Formats: sequence, C-alpha cells, structure tokens
Amino acid sequence: MLRSLLALRQITQRTRSTASRRHFENKVAEKQKLFQEDNGIPAHLKGGLADALLYRATMVLRVGGTAYAIYQLAMASFPKKQD
Repeated sequence: MLRSLLALRQITQRTRSTASRRHFENKVAEKQKLFQEDNGIPAHLKGGLADALLYRATMVLRVGGTAYAIYQLAMASFPKKQD
C-alpha cells in the first residue's frame, strides 16, 4: 500500500515538473516584422482572417446597436395615443 502511494506521488511530481519545462518558440520577432511592414494594411487587420472577422463583427454590432438605440429613442419620444 505504501509503495503504491509513493509510486503515485512520484508520477504526479513528474507530470507537474514536466508541465513547467515546456518551451514554446518565441515568435515575437516574426510578429514585429509583420506589424512593422509598410504594406498599406491597418495594424488592427494585419493579423489575418481572424482579425478581419472580429473587426467586421464589431462594426456590425456597433452599427446595429446604434440603430437600435435611435429606434428606442424615437419610440420613447413619440408615445402611442391612448383612446
């Protein structure tokens, strides 16, 4: 029983210690070159398709929200007549 607990402890320590040793490739230099490139594309769209989709979704929500706010303001300004 004690031996199995010690073995389990060693396994959990091993997995915890290897998780902190993972090394990721540093891509900062590549991203700096991409964003500093003078190609006429705005910085907020240089990230690719995902950035373009997020930008368009944000603009659609912004325009839709503005239109809805104006509509609600107009409805509040002109209340329905009660007979």
